Amino acid sequence: MKKVEAIIKPFKLDEVKDALAEVGIQGMTVTEVKGFGRTGGKKEVYRGSAYVVDFVPKVKIEIVVPDDMVNDVIDAIEKSAKTGRIGDGKIFVMPVEEAVRIRTGERGEDAI
Repeated sequence: MKKVEAIIKPFKLDEVKDALAEVGIQGMTVTEVKGFGRTGGKKEVYRGSAYVVDFVPKVKIEIVVPDDMVNDVIDAIEKSAKTGRIGDGKIFVMPVEEAVRIRTGERGEDAI
């Protein structure tokens, strides 16, 4: 199993959700986040302390999928989230050792 995390522009969330539904994704976790990449964030000094301002609002989508679905999920997110402009986001893939559905006790891929 793999966990796919995608950081995208908020207005692209519905398109990404629809694209993921088309490849068979039935559930996901969505969080409103703030951050910046290479072009964002500016250092400022306030009362002698340096800090970074101008965090850009983003949405983080988290999905745990079987190994054989990873490429379909990545392609769906990439195509539906892309605007071609700076700040389209990132996709990260991480291994997942175990998953447990709390209600039924199912484990592994059965739990996702």
